[in-house]
This record gives sequence, structure tokens and C-alpha cells, in this order.
Amino acid sequence: MDTLLVITNFPDRAGAERLANMLVERRLAACVNVLPPCRSVYHWQGAVETAEEVPLLVKTSAERYAALERAIVEAHPYELPEVIAVPLARGLPAYLQWVAGETRITGGEPDTAARANR
Repeated sequence: MDTLLVITNFPDRAGAERLANMLVERRLAACVNVLPPCRSVYHWQGAVETAEEVPLLVKTSAERYAALERAIVEAHPYELPEVIAVPLARGLPAYLQWVAGETRITGGEPDTAARANR
């Protein structure tokens, strides 16, 4: 049971909420926290930039990471979105089991089935 905390940011709350719902509906994530906006400061194309962004904390399994990353990149408006996965060393065992259960692949890719139904 390898649980990951994936961090990404979106430029607007509506887009962040759409992404969060899509990831959970497709069972790519068990839970997504959409946080209040924050100010990001970063280098981009030779200049220091600032932007207001909406952070998302995504709880998923290592098994689902590749599909989750693909879905974030496909849905993201940024040329180079931040997608960082941090392995969880410890956590409440029942919670970690819940994350694993909610993201388990059963009988085929849930994200493929969800797309077919739309």
C-alpha cells in the first residue's frame, strides 16, 4: 500500500474544482483538497514571475500515479504544470487503506470507463 500526496496548482478556483471532481470521479484520487489561493513566485522564461494560484492536495495510490499525472497534464492550462508526488512514510492505517480502496483498479481503468460514459 503505497500512498502518495500529489501537489499541483491551478490558476483559478473553478478550474481547480473541475480538476478535483474529475480526478475523484475517475478514481484517480481518493480525495482532493482545494485550498485557498496563494501567491507563487518563480522563474519562468528568464524572468521572475508572480501569480495567484489555487493549490490542490491530491491523495492517491502509487498504482494510479501515471494515469493521474496524465489527467492533470491533459486538463491543465499551463505549458508546464507543477505535478509533485510525495510518498507518505506514515499515516492513520485506516485512512491509508481507504485511499488504496478508493483508487483501486477493478476490471479495467475507471478513468477510461468514466470518459466513455460522457
